[in-house]
Amino acid sequence: MRYILIFLQGIILIFGLGCHAQSNQSIIVENQSVDIIQYPIYHDLKAKSAAYNYLDSIEINELTYLSDGLKVKAYVIQPKAEGKYPCIIFNRGGNRDFGAWNASGIIRFFSSIAKEGYVVIASQYRGNAGGEGTEEFGGADVNDVIVLPNVLAELEKADTSKIGMYGWSRGGMMTYMAMAKMNNIKAVVVGGGVTDHIELIKDRPVMEASVYAELIPNYEENKEQELKKRSAIYWVDQFSKTTPVLLMHGGSDWRVKPNQSLTLALEFERYRIPYRLIVYEGDDHGISKHKKESNAEAMAWFARFLKAVEQLPKTEFHGK
Repeated sequence: MRYILIFLQGIILIFGLGCHAQSNQSIIVENQSVDIIQYPIYHDLKAKSAAYNYLDSIEINELTYLSDGLKVKAYVIQPKAEGKYPCIIFNRGGNRDFGAWNASGIIRFFSSIAKEGYVVIASQYRGNAGGEGTEEFGGADVNDVIVLPNVLAELEKADTSKIGMYGWSRGGMMTYMAMAKMNNIKAVVVGGGVTDHIELIKDRPVMEASVYAELIPNYEENKEQELKKRSAIYWVDQFSKTTPVLLMHGGSDWRVKPNQSLTLALEFERYRIPYRLIVYEGDDHGISKHKKESNAEAMAWFARFLKAVEQLPKTEFHGK
């Protein structure tokens, strides 16, 4: 019996050491610096205005990280200056190559966020930009977002006690799905977000044939179930009541009509989830006519609840 116990203890010790080693394994497989000076957009912006001199104060890295054992591609944009900075997970829109990030887009869109003192991480999702696996448009690829706090934890400048999330269009869907499974997101901004795919395909039936049927596993056999799984309007009760959400939408957005955010806001009202809704009159999917204004609103939201850790608004009915 004594020898059996020693044998079992040895197995437990080996197993425990194995688990410990696996838990300490780096989730970042590759981390390469991007030389932004080689891209024409850098010189175009610098020549356009001295206001873009902040480009020299930020740095960009291209990452490969592990999600469900798959190698997934992402970008990280952060200040060059030493220090710890709040983090923003940015969830891209589109699908496959449409909406995928490249270095020029990262320089244009994220450098202005990073310069305000944030570490920004933007995943391409699995199966895109040379990453392994297959995109599922809100299926297992949501794990590529959920795992990003662990990726950030391996970055020296990332303050993982302050993580926000920003999503646009399909990225809004990814944001909502990730939020329902995460408890460490302090503030959220969504622009032109999809909240009800069943309604969306009534307006854009082409989405069903060209996106849903091609990317969502077993779509034909489980249409309604798979669409509802990706539609926040059906599971608002799963959202945290301590994560404030800023909803922005173009009033004339044809890709994702504004009723998608309006109906979600009504559900937020029902469950007393802290939110602000801004509909930009006559604007499009990218809120291009009010870009400066919408960018300022997003940054102010993160500054309030991510940087300053402002006290949450009182959601219970009150007042005189």
